[in-house]
Amino acid sequence: MKVLELTRSRLAFKIIAGALLAVLCVNSVFAQTYGKGRHIEPAFEGWRPNDDGTFNMMFGYMNENWEETPNMPVGENNNFSPGDMDRGQPTHFLPRRNRFTFEVAVPSDWGDRELVWTLNINGVERKAYATLKPDYLVDNMIIASETGSLGAGTSSPESRANIPPVVTVQGDSIRTAAVGEPIDLRAQIADDGLPQPTDLVEEARRFVELTEGGSLAAAFITAEAIQNQRLMSPPIKVTVNKVNGLYYSWNKWRGPGDVIFNPPQVKVWEDTRTSANSPWGVLWLPPPIPEDGIYEVNAVFTEPGEYVLWGRADDGGLYHDAWITVNVSE
Repeated sequence: MKVLELTRSRLAFKIIAGALLAVLCVNSVFAQTYGKGRHIEPAFEGWRPNDDGTFNMMFGYMNENWEETPNMPVGENNNFSPGDMDRGQPTHFLPRRNRFTFEVAVPSDWGDRELVWTLNINGVERKAYATLKPDYLVDNMIIASETGSLGAGTSSPESRANIPPVVTVQGDSIRTAAVGEPIDLRAQIADDGLPQPTDLVEEARRFVELTEGGSLAAAFITAEAIQNQRLMSPPIKVTVNKVNGLYYSWNKWRGPGDVIFNPPQVKVWEDTRTSANSPWGVLWLPPPIPEDGIYEVNAVFTEPGEYVLWGRADDGGLYHDAWITVNVSE
């Protein structure tokens, strides 16, 4: 009983300490964040080789705004150089940090040249410089670590065995629609089931059983207790912390108006707020996987024009992307 009481006391202390830290930090956090009006930092994430001898440069970005999602067409304020200024980059930018968002292929003889992505958002110009220097070589473990599936510098047999999910969009890659009328989007996702979805209760029970109170104390660990503790605890990793589990999400990549998805989609950007529908949110749980592996969504467009929709399947560690074009009339 003494061991059990000691374990409870330690848990209570951790919860109280976490709550005090959260209260002390809240004002400084709000002072350092912005809803709108800030710029976007393009980011070179690294490169990886292709089987045919070419290379893929990997890019993402950091939108300094929590709410504003700027649109910037390809041109003077959103371009690549040298060569074609349009390399498939987004013209619609989601909030906050978006890692490994897209890739640009360069030929096998690229050498030591730089590929430069220039963005000018809200009057501030920023550039990302991509090179094939060995220090920037990326593999699956780096992707999983940088996105928060793994701790920095760690891996496991399971994570090393993981392969990305595979997306197969059902239907045509170019479609038509009308403003205000929903279109159906169906995508089939194949995955190897790795990494296994995060089970916070089992992880906590194993930790307590091995380090503190044994099996008796572990039996008192509940989902509610874990959620309460996570709500009050500061981050424990030097990188972002991501919940592992398969999901599929559609988002607007390019287009003049808004796109409304039903049901609401899991966020592909690092929304770390507690209740966010985001793998980086403390209380997020992976959605159920359809029995047939087909994810069904409908999309409604608010303005006419050409849109590109981006779908991402993510198992927590690795991802696979797909795009479709939709021409929307009045």
